Parts: sequence; structure tokens; C-alpha cells
Amino acid sequence: MSDQIKKVAMRLADLREIEGLTTEQMSEKFNVSKETYESYESGEVDIPVSFLYAVAGTLKVELADLLSGDAPRLKIYQYVKNGKGFKVERSKQYDYLHLAYNFAHKKAEPFLVTVSAAKENEPISTNSHPGQEFDYCLSGKILININNTDITLEEGDSIFYDSSYPHGMKALGGKDAKFLAIIF
Repeated sequence: MSDQIKKVAMRLADLREIEGLTTEQMSEKFNVSKETYESYESGEVDIPVSFLYAVAGTLKVELADLLSGDAPRLKIYQYVKNGKGFKVERSKQYDYLHLAYNFAHKKAEPFLVTVSAAKENEPISTNSHPGQEFDYCLSGKILININNTDITLEEGDSIFYDSSYPHGMKALGGKDAKFLAIIF
């Protein structure tokens, strides 16, 4: 796994210890098996952003604290140049840029997400997290599955949904797709 994922895993373990929780308590609190949770802390597997978002919200820390190790400091605005967001290393299928990584006390987490066309023939991998999500398709074509319902988003289409239901997406048409994801 990447160095960034290992660092995120280390911060997750540190936060758990600061809170005085066991790995078993964390797995119960965030509805994953103890083995899955421990694999997250080991840094040997990818940790879903949705899981980190849930941890951050429940334990009252900024998502950026977990992702980068730096506490957000900006309070009036954050200006991000095209392509210059905070790169979040996730699965090979998705490329995330956090667009408000240094803004303190956010009420939402905005990401520019690129979905690789390379996995078009594979089944959609789903996840869920507390809250709501808004996705706006910027380019390409995306098949999104929410709670076993397929919806196709094309450029300019958007969807708002309860993200506690299983959801995932893949690019269609043999081309990468980009969308703006805002998690509330």
C-alpha cells in the first residue's frame, strides 16, 4: 500500500487510542468487522473515504486531520486552482481531489472524483456512510448504483441521495468520467 494510506492508518490508530477505544469498540461503532477495522489500522488495505468521513464526524475531528495530518486553518475562504486539490489516494478505480482540505469547520466535504474507465467491465463496488451526498457529472458517463437501483448520469446531470444506503459507480463508454461529489 502507499505511504499516504499507511500514514492515514497510523492517524486512525492514534485517534482511537486518544479516545480510549479498543479495535473491537471501533468496529462496533462503525459497523465493520473487527478484522476489517484492524486491516484499516494496519495500513495494508485501502480505507474507504466514506469510513474516514464517518470516523471524523463521530469523533469530532476534521476529515483533513485524518487524511493529511494537518488541521485545517482557513476560516473565511479557500481558493483551489484547477487540479490542485489535496490528492486522496484511494482505489485504482477512483481518483479524489479534496477541494476544501484546509477550510476549518466544514459542513460538507467537496471532492472532484475521476472514475477510471479501466474497470468498466467489473461489478460496481459499493460503500455507505452517514449523511447525504450530492454528485454532479462534469464529463463522461457514470453508472451509479444506489441501493440496487442503477441510474446513468451524463454531463450536467446530478443526483442527491441518502448515503447511508449502499452506493457506488463506474464510468461507461470506454472513457474516464469526472464528477463533483459533496458529502454532507
